[in-house]
Amino acid sequence: MNWRRVFRLLWKELLLARRDRRMLLLILVSPVIQLFLFGYVVSTDVHNVATAIQDDDRTSVSRTFVNHLISSQYFTYVADLHTSAEVNQTLDRGTAQVVIHIPRGFARAMARNHTAQVQAILDGTDAMTAGIISGYAADVVSRYSTGVTIARLARLRGTITRLPSLETRTRIWYNPELKSVHFMVPGVLCMILMMITMMLTSLAIVKEKEVGTLEQLIVTPLTPVELMVGKTAPFLLIGAIDLFLVLAVAVFWFHVRLVGSLPLLVLLSLLFLLTSLGLGLLISTFSHTQHEAMLTSVFFLLPSFMLSGFMFPIENMPAIFQYVTYLIPMRYFLEIIRGIFLKGTGLDALWPQTLALLFFGVGIIMLAAMRFQKRLT
Repeated sequence: MNWRRVFRLLWKELLLARRDRRMLLLILVSPVIQLFLFGYVVSTDVHNVATAIQDDDRTSVSRTFVNHLISSQYFTYVADLHTSAEVNQTLDRGTAQVVIHIPRGFARAMARNHTAQVQAILDGTDAMTAGIISGYAADVVSRYSTGVTIARLARLRGTITRLPSLETRTRIWYNPELKSVHFMVPGVLCMILMMITMMLTSLAIVKEKEVGTLEQLIVTPLTPVELMVGKTAPFLLIGAIDLFLVLAVAVFWFHVRLVGSLPLLVLLSLLFLLTSLGLGLLISTFSHTQHEAMLTSVFFLLPSFMLSGFMFPIENMPAIFQYVTYLIPMRYFLEIIRGIFLKGTGLDALWPQTLALLFFGVGIIMLAAMRFQKRLT
């Protein structure tokens, strides 16, 4: 291999990219925009839940409970309801996400040391949000019930010295504040690296076919291997630039702390780029137009996003799809980057995912090289 010829081809690709303003926007601006969108918009955090109250008891005890509910960090009072028809209208119009119904006899049950009931009526059109709100309501009710119990025991301190109890103390590792941005940002990095490098590689080579310059490159002294390396190496460099760009935004803007080793993260990211570049090269051998290459890239991207664990936990998928995820290279890189970013995991724990990425990367590059060789001859 003549590295001087490869470098000349690489430099030519970089010059073309610099002169193409649309490509520059795609390379530099698009990753940051996507990171901001996923960091701020695509969030599983639920705050300021719009809450309507239907208090049929109308006592000081029920009002105390309502004040305890609204004073928590979760719920925001929006309306006071009186009938079931108003509850239906409020939820239908989306005025409130949850209606708290306090039935008659609430205070009487509390005074008699009976179990008092409170109903939370949820808008279940968004199942994930409804589940989170339900957990919030259960937590607030539990804390209120505990406070009432402690107050009653304090008044009976003279006759009751101690009662057995069970207390749960939760300690959350890796993401103590449970911010979804800490979970989403590493996944967005995977998505950006795969999308940018795979699509740019496939489009660049297919563009040479469309304008007729690929044949001119073929008749040059460049060997097929030199041509393949020279066409893909620029996008490896672009992927590395996007990697550091997204890392900088994640750390300094979103304050997602990189717990693990930065050199290890960069090294394994380059290994993943080997896979995405190979996919781009493989797509170019099957495509004759840029439009066709774009559609084929989307065909590879969508299963990667859906089945890698980026948006949905793999454990919640049907068993057959859980087995399919083992064929998705992005699954392994996602485990690697979240492990390094959030847990500080080292290569001693990530070697199975690293071997899987290496297997996919080498295999896809070899298959693409065979196809590329056939297309040239």
